[in-house]
Amino acid sequence: MIEYNTFTLNNGLRVAHSCDPQTAMVAINLLYNTGARDERPNMTGIAHLFEHLMFGGSANVEDYSAEIEAAGGYDNAWTSNDFTNFYEVLPAQNVETAFWLESDRMLSPRLDERTLAIQRQVVVEEFKQQCLNRPYGDLGHYLREMLYGDSHPYGWPVIGKEPAHVEAVTAEDARQWFFDHYGPDNAVLAVTGNISEKKVRELAERWFGNIESRHIAPRKLPKPAFPTEDIVREVSGDVPQTAVTIAYPMAAYGEKDYFVADTITDILSAGRSSRFYRKLLMGCGGLMSEVDASIIGSEHEGFLMLNAKLNDNSDEAVERVRRLMTEEALRLAEPGEVSAYELERCMNRFESTFNFSNMGYQARAANLALALYHNEDINASVARQRQTTVDDIARVARRMFAETPCATLIYQPNN
Repeated sequence: MIEYNTFTLNNGLRVAHSCDPQTAMVAINLLYNTGARDERPNMTGIAHLFEHLMFGGSANVEDYSAEIEAAGGYDNAWTSNDFTNFYEVLPAQNVETAFWLESDRMLSPRLDERTLAIQRQVVVEEFKQQCLNRPYGDLGHYLREMLYGDSHPYGWPVIGKEPAHVEAVTAEDARQWFFDHYGPDNAVLAVTGNISEKKVRELAERWFGNIESRHIAPRKLPKPAFPTEDIVREVSGDVPQTAVTIAYPMAAYGEKDYFVADTITDILSAGRSSRFYRKLLMGCGGLMSEVDASIIGSEHEGFLMLNAKLNDNSDEAVERVRRLMTEEALRLAEPGEVSAYELERCMNRFESTFNFSNMGYQARAANLALALYHNEDINASVARQRQTTVDDIARVARRMFAETPCATLIYQPNN
């Protein structure tokens, strides 16, 4: 059981706190309800670029990370299609430094031409490193466009469609993004570690209480234009072996079928007792070097992926792998195929992972922030997952693998 409490400031900032007296440190996690899903098709990558800009200084801070390091801590951030998240870890006696710094850039980040020019170049180089110069780095670009089209905000990765979009962002674009998406009423603050609730309330009110609500406009996303029939695309690149990905549209986070799909991927590929490991990786004579199943945990309709890397690049091997992965997934739709024992083993693994992931105060801060954003009790996560039944698995497996058109991407080495 995770002991925590929550409260909300008058400006709309929601705060979660969990005390851990066993450490001398404190973790601060600030989650903004904005990500690549708020971008336009002709201006992609700006959510991730803005994450970088938030480290470029603010009204009263010249060098953000230098102040954290001087206080004996470290900081970082990440951006997804759905969220942008900033965090700091530092000694408890210096925790006010993090509150001051986070509040200052929530109030007024430095968005001048010099800062923008530096961070634009950093992000463009990151695009080249992650997508253009890394094997399979552009796989997400192909796959998301196949599933969502090029006009839905889930139709491109967080890094953006192309470097030119990032290079075209102006200081005015950045300022507009800030006022459209950043503010106390569009954020969740989680504080964990060796700090009392009283201290958190005091510091939150002192440093964030005077920042005015921004009254963020409601988000309006179009429905995804998922494929109406199975589609297959073959691409090639500087990769060592053929990779096959089969993607199936699935439910959004919060819907019952989302958690059922999560359980399905665990049955298929979580651990050495999983079906993919036993039957495909170990049972097919070395046909594959890797095989797994996973979900994209999206706030809106996402997708489930079956992935394999082949030791044989022939067309015959590709077709065999596609058939083997699909048949193994489809087998879950058969009544009685998944036993109560197999499901219980899967649930025990989920519970163990959940408990271990929340033992550390830093990970707990991130998980609490997401739970508070979703208006969920973090302690109910395991019980919610355990509501999945063998009948649910058969039903969702049948709908996804037998009745829903899928997108297959075959990524082959250059000849």
